[in-house]
Amino acid sequence: MTQPIYGRVALIGLGLIASSMYWAIKRGGLVTEVTGYARSPETRETARRIGLCDRVCESAQEAVKDADLVILCVPVGAMGAVARDIAPALKSGATISDVGSVKRSVIDAVSPYLPEDVHFIPAHPLAGTEHSGPESGFAELYDNRWCIIVPATEDTDPDAISQLRALWEGIGANVAEMDADHHDLVLAVTSHAPHLIAYTMVGVADDLRRVTDSEVIKYSAAGFRDFTRIAASDPTMWRDVFLNNKEATLEILGRFTEELFALQRAIRTGDGDHLFDYFTRTRAIRRGIIEAGQDTDAPDFGRGAPKP
Repeated sequence: MTQPIYGRVALIGLGLIASSMYWAIKRGGLVTEVTGYARSPETRETARRIGLCDRVCESAQEAVKDADLVILCVPVGAMGAVARDIAPALKSGATISDVGSVKRSVIDAVSPYLPEDVHFIPAHPLAGTEHSGPESGFAELYDNRWCIIVPATEDTDPDAISQLRALWEGIGANVAEMDADHHDLVLAVTSHAPHLIAYTMVGVADDLRRVTDSEVIKYSAAGFRDFTRIAASDPTMWRDVFLNNKEATLEILGRFTEELFALQRAIRTGDGDHLFDYFTRTRAIRRGIIEAGQDTDAPDFGRGAPKP
């Protein structure tokens, strides 16, 4: 039997990400015990009913007591308050991590509350679905996806980083390390701005009263259908993402606006060469994503129903 990577892990917040982590941890026998806590009594009851976590606790402090690793799986805007709450109960030498999709603001919000004798190693698994809640998790969510580890300081204990890396690799993820500011810029390009654009496109369809709701639903081709999938994501999480990654998101949206104006000009002036060259370049990016194993070229875009 494989030696567990951690003795006890505490998951604070029990939605899709934490739930999928738990099932993947259990699949691999990576941890001796997993405790969990969610703010909502209904969520805690659901977690107990479906067997999510070895022990569901009635407070965050109870969950983190004697934990070797604590993972904050709450919206980015709540990270600081949760850190302040659990700080007195943290075990000396424990590692504190998170799963937020913004890193600089999380480091700034959480660091002031943590005692000096713990390791703070933020992380971001690049995986998810449009579903949320404890019942939406499944063990395969992270398989062959990327998890970015973002040490809070340059002198973070390398052994603690290696241990956290081993957990994510055991869960099924590929792991990379990155500094916080670069992470936030990369994610503004690959995730945050696309989400904002998707929300906007779905909002535009809702505003075009000459196109009825039934027509939007009935005749949704793949492009708009994928926009609606993205735009169905958790509103609280994405509100916090944009409020906490303002600079990088606004920079990328500015670049997007410039590109959009150039395409508008090409369409207006009939510049087919510009359009063809542009679409050829973007098509190559899609091919690179498929070749990297981060999606498939299947008609369902590799997004079959999650496994139970």
